[in-house]
Amino acid sequence: MTRRVHIIGIGAGSPAHLTLEAIEAMRAVDVFLVADKRETTAQLVDARRALCEKAIPDGGFRFVTVPDPKRGPDADRDAGQYRQGVADWHAARAAAYREIIEGLPEDEVVGFLVWGDPAFYDSTIRVVDTVADSLDLVVHVVPGISAFQALAAAHRIVLHEVGQPVHITTGRRLVDEWSPDLGTVVVMLDGHLACRELVSRAPDLRIWWGASLGLPQQELRSGRLADVIDEIVAVRARLRKEHGWVMDVYALAPEPGA
Repeated sequence: MTRRVHIIGIGAGSPAHLTLEAIEAMRAVDVFLVADKRETTAQLVDARRALCEKAIPDGGFRFVTVPDPKRGPDADRDAGQYRQGVADWHAARAAAYREIIEGLPEDEVVGFLVWGDPAFYDSTIRVVDTVADSLDLVVHVVPGISAFQALAAAHRIVLHEVGQPVHITTGRRLVDEWSPDLGTVVVMLDGHLACRELVSRAPDLRIWWGASLGLPQQELRSGRLADVIDEIVAVRARLRKEHGWVMDVYALAPEPGA
């Protein structure tokens, strides 16, 4: 029997970020699979559950946590080792999801709730496609409000200059590839705030930073990188300590005329 699977973008965590399409898809799901990441799983499951309770007031859904394979020390790997490590992690995660899905009743619809948008720095589509290589799945992907869209809205900014591109990257790549010629750079997946390493090279860079966007604990900071980076580091550490997890994103741009 063909299994239906919904991969649903849920925005940055606020119920207000759920689109009508996302709510419709969530209401069709019987069981949501969530990766068990040990230290942060309880808080992240609670956050997802709160969204579901808003969108699906009648209930009828359940969560199943799936032990997530360890990825290893990414920071200590070169580019080739990093890519292989991620590939191995995706394969192991796909095997774990397949085992759970095979054990579910055939008529149950499976859902994955993805922070932001499934197309941006998230592995769920790739992992589910791997599962679909051996199981008969019909997969529906629902877009969501991405973290950088929420960041731009919160700061009331346009991310690009007129007719210019936006460069989106990760903290892992930022320092090696940054150049003023890139224009605005949006940085995701940066738990170490790699932009600190740019202060000596480009202290006049402007930064717009946001954490827990759309949630009650939202924090925003902006200004000259050299002036505000220490405060951003401190605020991020406080949020993580208080809530057990923190998701943040930031944009960097040269001073006009630089």
